[in-house]
Amino acid sequence: MDTIEQRYGRVNRVTRETDIQLTLLLDGTGVAKIDTAVPFLNHMLTLFSVHGFFDLEVQATGDVEIDDHHTVEDIGICLGKAFTQALGDKSGINRYGLSYLPMDETLVRVVVDVSNRPFLHYVAAVPDQKVGAFDTALALEFMRAFSQHAGVTLHIDLLHGENSHHIIEAVFKGLARAMDQATGVNCFVTGPLSSKGVL
Repeated sequence: MDTIEQRYGRVNRVTRETDIQLTLLLDGTGVAKIDTAVPFLNHMLTLFSVHGFFDLEVQATGDVEIDDHHTVEDIGICLGKAFTQALGDKSGINRYGLSYLPMDETLVRVVVDVSNRPFLHYVAAVPDQKVGAFDTALALEFMRAFSQHAGVTLHIDLLHGENSHHIIEAVFKGLARAMDQATGVNCFVTGPLSSKGVL
């Protein structure tokens, strides 16, 4: 089984648009310390940490005086890279994860394959352009950045739902549950779970 040190990721990303420090412990208890310039994203990342049992710390500033796009996208990049670091060669993990996540009238399905083949299928349209001050289109941008930099095939489908907040929250919680399952250590798996012997 991998050690805790091998399942830990730390990413620092500094650009002309953002300054982000992110740490991730896969084998955590859901402790979240999130401080970004985007309050709604703080809420979503806290939910992701709690429901995935990941210990997650994020400190981020960005050019939110323009809009939240760069900050949201770059945090998705950093979270994806942290998973890549923490998983190493992906030895011993389940690889696949599936979550059906309900929230009141909303039901979202999230399926992941930690395959080193990034791909995003995202069909989770929301009826409102804004939830509070948050541009709801940025949920897709976050997931695209995450899937690319985590090297995961990620399928997200809204099966039904009406409330924009509920839909995005169910997406983040569903991703957390699916990633927790996919990154879990399986005692029957030696090396990467692939007929090729490598992912």
